[in-house]
Amino acid sequence: MVKMIIFIALVFCSCNSTEEKIKPTIASISESVYASGIIKSKNQYEVHATVNGTIDNINVSEGDTVSVGSLILSISNTTQRLNKENAELNEEFSDAKANAGKLNEANLLIELAKNKMNFDSALYFRQKNLWQQHIGSKLDLEQREFAYANSKKDYFSSMLKYTDLKKQIDFTSAQSKKNLLVSTNLENDYTIKSEINGIVYSLNKSKGDFVNVQTPIAIIGDAHDFILEMEVDESDILKIKKGLPVLVTLDSYKGKVFEAKVTKINPLMNERTQTFMIEAEFINPPEVLYPNITFEANIILQSKNNALLIPRNFLLNDSTVLKANGDKAIVKTGLKDYQQIEIISGVTSGDELKKPTD
Repeated sequence: MVKMIIFIALVFCSCNSTEEKIKPTIASISESVYASGIIKSKNQYEVHATVNGTIDNINVSEGDTVSVGSLILSISNTTQRLNKENAELNEEFSDAKANAGKLNEANLLIELAKNKMNFDSALYFRQKNLWQQHIGSKLDLEQREFAYANSKKDYFSSMLKYTDLKKQIDFTSAQSKKNLLVSTNLENDYTIKSEINGIVYSLNKSKGDFVNVQTPIAIIGDAHDFILEMEVDESDILKIKKGLPVLVTLDSYKGKVFEAKVTKINPLMNERTQTFMIEAEFINPPEVLYPNITFEANIILQSKNNALLIPRNFLLNDSTVLKANGDKAIVKTGLKDYQQIEIISGVTSGDELKKPTD
């Protein structure tokens, strides 16, 4: 019996000696939201053809620097080139300046018709005066009147023809210019140019390959500025605000932490992943970066210095701690991270706490 009592006592002492005990510590704490993602070049975009066809020539290579308007590649366009040349000929033929001779001729006909009208008018009124003096025949008067009426009609008709001719020339000229513009734009669809100043990061096609409007041909992006694209769970999205600091770690730079800040919150949730896309930019970026490098990040929601902290696994039911003497204490908590939680009230730095048993 005595041996049994001694054994129980030893077991009890052994259990007590293995209990984990701590005292709250004073330290800094930050509450954050975890996110992961990839780095993208600023203004990065996929280059697509606007027409289907065969690549006639490629003017760049991967890694080349390009400017706005730099030719990336051209697509075979023999038919469209001939259509443009035909439109150029038609525009040249229909140009108003090229048809100035027709207008000059029509204007000359107006002058001739006007002179004839004035001449016939003078003859008619002279004959009319003679007739009033009973000189000449009525037939002569009627002939002069008829000639004057015809020449007057011819004069107004020549002016109308001039107006119609000018309208037709102006319309044909404008139409041919529009057709040339359309043809030029269509021809431009067969040449793909850079939309930004940057670098060709990827080139997926070769000369002679067939391209269509759906398949990306290349990826072009900024050479020096990069953005961090990360996905945040929908349960955390309301905590995220523009301007919040972000701590970033990259496998390419092990052991280093880089500072960034939130610059954009895309408001549409990805239904498949139940996440929102967040963008951030480095404050002091690494010396060398490339698109599609992966990273992990913590978006800092709040930070506090000189906070009273305990390990999170010492908290019972989110509001209670167990003191070393076995008493329970109700506490008010504040900020928390993945390991520690702030105690606002309920215990002090001098209180010894023990870890609750499972």
